[in-house]
Amino acid sequence: MVSELTGRERIARILKREPVDRIGLFEHFWGDTRALWQAQGHVGAEEELADHFQFDLQNCWPCSMVADLDFIPEVIEETEETILERNGNGALLRRHKQHNATPEHVDFAVKSRAEWETLIKPRLTADPRRINFEAYRAARAAAAAAGRFFVWSGTNVFELMHPVCGHEYMLIGMLDDPDWIRDMVQTYARLILDLQEVLFAREGPPDGIWFYEDMGFKDRPFMSPALYRELVQPGHILTVQRAHDRGLPVIMHSCGFIEPLLPDMVAAGIDCLQVIEVKAGMDLLRIHRQFGERLSLMGGMDVRALYSNDRARVDAELEAKIPQVKQGFGYVLHSDHSIPDTVTYDTYRYFVNRGLELGRYAQSSPS
Repeated sequence: MVSELTGRERIARILKREPVDRIGLFEHFWGDTRALWQAQGHVGAEEELADHFQFDLQNCWPCSMVADLDFIPEVIEETEETILERNGNGALLRRHKQHNATPEHVDFAVKSRAEWETLIKPRLTADPRRINFEAYRAARAAAAAAGRFFVWSGTNVFELMHPVCGHEYMLIGMLDDPDWIRDMVQTYARLILDLQEVLFAREGPPDGIWFYEDMGFKDRPFMSPALYRELVQPGHILTVQRAHDRGLPVIMHSCGFIEPLLPDMVAAGIDCLQVIEVKAGMDLLRIHRQFGERLSLMGGMDVRALYSNDRARVDAELEAKIPQVKQGFGYVLHSDHSIPDTVTYDTYRYFVNRGLELGRYAQSSPS
């Protein structure tokens, strides 16, 4: 019987698929959700959701990867609902004011290798101004005090390319000018590592690394496995291997359907896949059957069951999945995306309580 573990101990073991007392717990929320629950009196004004729900993990996103650090966002157009801005990557994006949503990609200054080489690449240096040392220091200390597993969070190469040139030009470049994409991948991979080197030398290392890489949409990844292996995987291998050299496990997030890429992502060395988006076509149980011995999993709980606010649907989702994915000690409870404000506080609290009840191990022994 494994005695009660701290969150830090629990996640460290889960990422190595070692015996634990229960499955892990973490979550992402829309900003609107927290504001609503606070207004309703469920969450204190200064209370962190990680403390409120006793999450096992805490992250910090301390690095800015925008090309021009000195650029002041330029408002091109503003309405009651949206704002159209040009940012320091030369990208023109329309954002909603009232709610958190993916911005509309309107235009990009970078559409080919020439603009990349003149407008962006020379600016991508490991300037310490890119790093919020204070935020990292505070989050690391808070996680230590609470006994949570602390991760450095940030985007990896795929999620750093498309904010500069957009998905369309990036994907066209993969076919028409693959050397341009290779250059972007290598440039961003080196920048990630250089910034981590500066930050960790000054403030100390985290417990792990969390990379965000949204490489799929509904039923399809953005690229074939062959293109992933040729162009993107080298950046993943470089950044994941450096984390492993430091003794740090790697969690990789990807929205969308990315199952065809998973064998090569595992080969690149990732330790955990998050978020396993059901509505995009991902199947938590299938992935667990195929990769559970080599890969820990976080997510895959259909958030649509939660925003139905029907406890019978929540029970059905949890009961169909947790008894299976807890096998092998490599699972962290999380929705398949994030929690919108249509999910009531009581529903989410029930989801956590019931999920952890199902996810407790009755008999196990530490390795």
